[in-house]
Amino acid sequence: MTHLRSAVYVAPPIPLDTPKGATWSPISCTLIYSKRSAVLVDTPITVAQNEDLVKWIKDIAPNRTLSYIYITHGHGDHWFGIPVLLKHFPEAIPLATAGTINHMKEQISDEFFKREWEFRFPSQIHKPFMLAQELPPTTGLKFYLEDQWELQVFECGHADMADSTFLWVPDLRLAVCGDVVYGQVHQMLMEANTKAKRDEWLHAIDMVRALDPLYVVAGHKRAEEIDGTWHLEATKEYIKDFEKVLQTDPKDAAEVFKKMVALYPDRFNPGALRLSAMGAFMVPKEARI
Repeated sequence: MTHLRSAVYVAPPIPLDTPKGATWSPISCTLIYSKRSAVLVDTPITVAQNEDLVKWIKDIAPNRTLSYIYITHGHGDHWFGIPVLLKHFPEAIPLATAGTINHMKEQISDEFFKREWEFRFPSQIHKPFMLAQELPPTTGLKFYLEDQWELQVFECGHADMADSTFLWVPDLRLAVCGDVVYGQVHQMLMEANTKAKRDEWLHAIDMVRALDPLYVVAGHKRAEEIDGTWHLEATKEYIKDFEKVLQTDPKDAAEVFKKMVALYPDRFNPGALRLSAMGAFMVPKEARI
């Protein structure tokens, strides 16, 4: 009987400073732990969110050594909390692929950070930032908990951003998918704004499916959702429906938004969908369909 377990914390949606009335989607953070040690996958955004995550870790898996913090991709809402976690767990080693680290650097460049993050969450994100250490390709993109349990990193190309990855835990048949997979939350396709990029995303989901997981953790989901394999097909279906809407030759982003809301009235955070619709019109028509 394995002594390895996992638990998922979902950081609740939080309001954006701009635009007023908008919210950021809930963010899942997965803890994989044994009797003595643990690995955390991804962090939320703000200092307050991450302090709450720390309290949860200490409650769900007390007296463990947090050995690693693995970051699935470069969007800041999945790694800005690293320094907050290290304040409480100084022995933890943040890990990510080279592709993810390159995107992390882009996210904290002065112009990008001020435009995309500071104006949404003024004075709420920890500074100075802390990047992850590169998981060398020579390791076979694997690392271990207590030198006993293998954790495998899969690079899968473009999902909701380029150079996305997911973490596979064979002993639990657990796939921690970052933003390769979504729950009942509107998916962010702003950067996946061409058919070629969305095809990569669909292939990434197939990579997860090929592992035959029992559990699939979506990067953004409602807290009440079970981490079921159905999230794989639901994520694919949303992408394909988005493409079908684009193929109707909508006149603008507002029309795309309206049609997608009609198809998915129950998904949380239509603000993400608005950005996705805008992104589709940032590329030539022949590229987006």
